[in-house]
Amino acid sequence: MGKDEKKKAKGKDAQLVLRLDREDRDAFIALCKDMDTSASREVRRFIRDFLKSNG
Repeated sequence: MGKDEKKKAKGKDAQLVLRLDREDRDAFIALCKDMDTSASREVRRFIRDFLKSNG
């Protein structure tokens, strides 16, 4: 099974809901768009890095 197949099999099946100021949210989304990425991708990256560093 290749890397892409493993990702598809694993899937994303959970959500994390959080509250933050609208201004912060909008600025974060705009910055992600300017950097050609998505807010979701960057939050997932943060979580993976955080777990790697602290887990």
